[in-house]
Amino acid sequence: MSDTGAAVHTRREEWTGQVGFILAAVGSAVGLGNIWRFPGVAYENGGGAFLVPYLIALVTAGIPILFLDYAIGHRFRGAAPTAFRRLGGRGGRWLESLGWFQVTIAFVIGLYYTAVVAWALSFFVFSFDLRWGDDPAGFFFGDYLRVGDPGISFDFVPSVLIPLAIVWLAAIVVLALGVARGLQRVNVVFLPLLVVAFLILVVRALFLDGAADGLNALFTPNWAALADPNVWIAAYSQIFFSLSIAFGIMVTYASYRRRRSNLTGPGLVVAFANSSFEILAGIGVFATLGFLAFQQGVLVGELEGIAGVGLSFVTFPAIVAQMPGGPVFGVLFFGSLTMAGFTSLISVLQVVSAAIQEKFSISRRAAATGLGVISAVLSILLFSTTTGILALDVTDNWANNIGIVLSAVLMTVLVIWVFGKGRELRSHLNAVSTFQVGRIWVVLVGILAPIVLGYMLVLRVATLLTEGYGGMPPWYLLVFGWGTIAFLIVAAIAMSLIAWRRPPDDFTAWPDFTAGAGRRPDAVSGKEGSP
Repeated sequence: MSDTGAAVHTRREEWTGQVGFILAAVGSAVGLGNIWRFPGVAYENGGGAFLVPYLIALVTAGIPILFLDYAIGHRFRGAAPTAFRRLGGRGGRWLESLGWFQVTIAFVIGLYYTAVVAWALSFFVFSFDLRWGDDPAGFFFGDYLRVGDPGISFDFVPSVLIPLAIVWLAAIVVLALGVARGLQRVNVVFLPLLVVAFLILVVRALFLDGAADGLNALFTPNWAALADPNVWIAAYSQIFFSLSIAFGIMVTYASYRRRRSNLTGPGLVVAFANSSFEILAGIGVFATLGFLAFQQGVLVGELEGIAGVGLSFVTFPAIVAQMPGGPVFGVLFFGSLTMAGFTSLISVLQVVSAAIQEKFSISRRAAATGLGVISAVLSILLFSTTTGILALDVTDNWANNIGIVLSAVLMTVLVIWVFGKGRELRSHLNAVSTFQVGRIWVVLVGILAPIVLGYMLVLRVATLLTEGYGGMPPWYLLVFGWGTIAFLIVAAIAMSLIAWRRPPDDFTAWPDFTAGAGRRPDAVSGKEGSP
């Protein structure tokens, strides 16, 4: 896209090729959750047996919804609001609000995700002299974050604020450079580095004392767990949250692909690369946990903090402090965490930046700067204070477990059932891709996905209403939890009501639905539609 100010009707930015797109999409999917969420979820839900529902969930929900995102973004050529507005057509322009709902989710996630990347960057530096000493928990929560009681604090913590500002500055620069020169180049450099660094870390972990016990704990199958519906829900949740689907990222990324671009083949590469990295992370994490259990003379199951923030910023520093060559191990781990987090972060922010560019017809630099400055101020106000981690924890829980799941349910129901676009989108995928999708794809995204995700949503809402969350005061959950959901809905409606500077409705989807139905790229002909 041109950077001259009149952005919408000039040539759209593009990835330089298929490899660039795949690297960017994998970089988005492989994030913090792959490293600190998957190992713990697998361990708590049947160990090796968890891989059965995990792979079934990947094939029946993860990949089909990924293809749905690709098809919408690529066929309707825009960020989420533009794409959904065009999909809705003349009588369904209100569908733009679903796009803004997804954009707002990305905006909220970007605010706190940056803080976690800043923590990882700080600990990357701390690894060189093992600054956390022999009390990682006290260092992280006390010395570094200076955690206070739940509340709204403006007591800023410089050790968090400074790296947070650095991460925001880096993100703004990458967004301003654009799709090919910014996002793609970062992923081309960071993703191979991440894989190499993590492979070295895993190989080193496998030779630690107790590593075999850790792997046995992770992979010993508990087949009886497969009869527990919660294990299947956990599997679908893990796949759903780790693929960056249903909140605008893959819609936006696919819109930057050239018209005649294979979609499904690269989609399979992205999905299986993401799952492969998760399993690799599981091996590395549990081999290392086995070492910690060996050092403490306990079983792996008796360890605390084997998932989430505690795993990364308390348990791992404790392990690093006890192992030979600890600083090198720490540098590799927190360097990997920083790179994985940053490549995911820029994909989240690009969702918002692209939507703003198209709605207000402004340049990418103006959008990146405006978005970055406003977001950085909010992020610093909310998450660099003594209550930052508490607000982050609650906001993350509501934005992910309710916001994104609700977005996915609405998207599948509205696109497939209300607007009846399943056949057209399937036709589009098959017209430009080498791997053909059958009618079963429409069944999976139109029936199975909304049922499973709807059940997850109802279950989660009921649990939060009846049990609360994390022992937090009800007023705190009302402000930062349910308040987040209210903000997502109000912001989505408000942004939909603002007039477009240049409405995107003068658009013809390509290839023609009837002419291109079920045909391969070499069979597709005709003039391409509007840019």
